[in-house]
Amino acid sequence: MKIKVGVFFGGQSVEHEVSIISGIQAYYAFDTEKYEPIPIYISKKNEMYVGSEVGKIESYRNIDELLKNSQRVILVNEGNQVKLIRYPFKKFGSNELGTIDVAFPVVHGTNVEDGTLQGYLRTLCIPYAGCDVTASALGMDKYAMKTVLKDNGIPVLDCRLADIKRYHGAPLKVIEEIEAGFSYPVIVKPVNLGSSVGIKIAWDREGLEAALDYAFEFAEKVLVERAITSLKEVNCSVLGDYEEAEASECEEPVNSDEILSYEDKYMSGGKGGKTAGAKSGGSKGGMSGLKRKLPAEIAPETREKIRSLAVRTFQALNCSGVSRIDFMIDMESGEIFVNEINTIPGSLSFYLWEATGMPYAELLDRMVKLALKRERERGEITYSFDTNLLAGVTLGQGAKGSKA
Repeated sequence: MKIKVGVFFGGQSVEHEVSIISGIQAYYAFDTEKYEPIPIYISKKNEMYVGSEVGKIESYRNIDELLKNSQRVILVNEGNQVKLIRYPFKKFGSNELGTIDVAFPVVHGTNVEDGTLQGYLRTLCIPYAGCDVTASALGMDKYAMKTVLKDNGIPVLDCRLADIKRYHGAPLKVIEEIEAGFSYPVIVKPVNLGSSVGIKIAWDREGLEAALDYAFEFAEKVLVERAITSLKEVNCSVLGDYEEAEASECEEPVNSDEILSYEDKYMSGGKGGKTAGAKSGGSKGGMSGLKRKLPAEIAPETREKIRSLAVRTFQALNCSGVSRIDFMIDMESGEIFVNEINTIPGSLSFYLWEATGMPYAELLDRMVKLALKRERERGEITYSFDTNLLAGVTLGQGAKGSKA
């Protein structure tokens, strides 16, 4: 019997459209001899939809029309399955539209990748691929991530955190504190976003003020760190879990500006632009369409150091499934720093694994197996125990509690 896999994509995130591309790529790449993938679109209102059009990339050219031709569902746990229930309910007949055995989130950004969707799936008691709630949250919060990595001896740039209320209350003081800690240029980025959204480099005080104003449009907290002026960026993916993990080939993204922009990542073509979702119309996009040097033009010893650091980063954050770790090389000093981790990378970084000889279908298969393994391990842990604690508790009307 085939395993029914719910492929979730979209969501209330600035990376909504990118997630659609990544999700549909994954949907078409599953081995249908073993799996029955079911595309589940999450709208920008966090409503879930299924239907014959949901798995077609061309349908998203007019999302309003797509929603009219699709069925909204809610997820209900019953037995060892999660049911897709029609919503609003019909008064007569069955409202069950199908079931899923495993959830496969292919979502990017806040409100979905940051542990929010993972927590919802955990509450439903369904196995899900990828990082758990804690690792997802750590991966999205750049400051928390840096703190954990630094504690594990993994090189990261020093940084300063700024919050929107304090900045609006005393902008000059915040700027002076940043200047006391760093010399220009500095880079300013939202603490919990990826895809280069909200990021700017500041070369002087005027630029810093503009960069802070811009970053605060996307987040309540922003990160400031020194900008490496002689920079080479290298990315590496990791597959596995806390017990065993392996690194992919390394890539060197090619940017058109001083930082890799959203357009560089997701709107450029290139020879690598064909997606695994060719059946849906041969669409191009996602991280698989990024201009890149693959493999990266780096020395063999640098490659192995980056691959080793990638695995250490992945396991220090207790990740599972597949992630992509982005590195910065200071070409003047030769130092290597972890920039960030993407716990659900664009296109699931399948192109980095294809470069090692692993087909996309095999990558997805291993991610599902890791999800099932984690669920088996959780089944061996006791989360509740019988107690007569409530037997002797009596609460008076309006009482807040009782004395033991």
